[in-house]
Amino acid sequence: MSEGDKSGKLAIIMRGLPGSGKSHWVEQFILTQAPNDAIALRQRGIFSTDALFIEDGEYRFNVRKLSQYHQQNLTFFIQALSRNEPIVICDNTNMAHWEFMAYEAAAKALGYQVRIVLIGDPTDSAHQQLCARRNRHGVPIAQIRSMAAQFQAF
Repeated sequence: MSEGDKSGKLAIIMRGLPGSGKSHWVEQFILTQAPNDAIALRQRGIFSTDALFIEDGEYRFNVRKLSQYHQQNLTFFIQALSRNEPIVICDNTNMAHWEFMAYEAAAKALGYQVRIVLIGDPTDSAHQQLCARRNRHGVPIAQIRSMAAQFQAF
């Protein structure tokens, strides 16, 4: 936490294409925390819509459940804020501002400092190709490019 942060509460909103390294960044961030804080963060502070598609240890994307799972993920995130978890992370792609504005608004309303973390440049063709090669969910380059086209910088 920075010295200027009076609340001691931090909400991190990840942004980046699938395969950009968002989850890796989150893992590296967790490693900077004290052991008990890292455990608490892993158990009660990281929220990813992708995690809701895991069934029996396997990722099974179902487009019909996407809207429901996004809403559920937001609900879980807000519940963590309401519990005053010291650090709460939204680990979604968040290409367009509308995709994460409810997370940001809820965090600010509940007294959290908000940090937006963008991994890579979604508009860069080489970055898109890298993401297509290394994303864990088999998202093809055409879909990566489609997602990148939705990217809104600030």
